[in-house]
Amino acid sequence: MIVGLTGGIGSGKSTVAKEFQRIGNIAVYFADDEAKKLMLSSSIIKEQICKEFGNKAYQNNQLNKAFIAKVVFSDTKKLATLNSIVHPEVYKHFKIFVDSNSDKQYVLYENAILFENNSDILCDKIITVIADESLRIQRVVQRDNTSEAEVKNRISNQWKDSKKALVSNYIIANNTSADLLPQILRIHNNLTK
Repeated sequence: MIVGLTGGIGSGKSTVAKEFQRIGNIAVYFADDEAKKLMLSSSIIKEQICKEFGNKAYQNNQLNKAFIAKVVFSDTKKLATLNSIVHPEVYKHFKIFVDSNSDKQYVLYENAILFENNSDILCDKIITVIADESLRIQRVVQRDNTSEAEVKNRISNQWKDSKKALVSNYIIANNTSADLLPQILRIHNNLTK
């Protein structure tokens, strides 16, 4: 079984994924992390990104994250282009990951843009992590050392929590860490019945 785990930027979905990992015999695929690795290791991705975004996209053989973020989060067409380059390679990588973890209770597929890139069709169940927008902004500003305006811009490129909730099987509220574990255990127990 594949269980999608999503949530807007700063919702704490990675924290939730790590908690799931600790409580059960499950495998967790962190799509954002794997995408970043593939953007460095895949010659197919690198070539296409340079073609679309120019040579500034990579510096010293490293992805120029600041440059890419500035371009894609101010132009939805450029964001769609980037996703169309990276997503197919992530999908291939994910399929291999799923096949190699067939002995697990389920695979948790952590993906910030699960619905936005139609990856929800790969999932048997979907969990959405939600948190107050002000808290999300605060978390990302601290984590990424970025401005509030940049975070709001990224949020505007993602589905709203209310829209995600309508098409999710489970919701985890992540406004206080004390509430997380009981919610995660309840969902895990439900998934493994």
